[in-house]
Amino acid sequence: MPKLLQVDFPFTGPFGEEMTKALQGLAESITQEPGFIWKIWTENESLKEAGGIYLFESEATAQAYLEMHSARLKELGVPEVRGRIYDVNADLSKITQAAAMLGS
Repeated sequence: MPKLLQVDFPFTGPFGEEMTKALQGLAESITQEPGFIWKIWTENESLKEAGGIYLFESEATAQAYLEMHSARLKELGVPEVRGRIYDVNADLSKITQAAAMLGS
């Protein structure tokens, strides 16, 4: 069963187009992670936060990615990484237009 992973953390930038340029290599590498399906990148410059919403094939692959990504961010000086894993209610999500994102 697919699992949704929500991650956010303090981030001082870059944001917007500069973030896109700076993190393109990271984005490409994320697509190679085991169990990865998709990611929506999130950023809020006024709150100085960033993160993402991910879909993974299983809880095990979501948890493994969260652990690896949290360690990577902490090595880069991010003091706190918040991550939560959720079940996806595919039937209700399809009603609210998420079918394409769920691969259905």
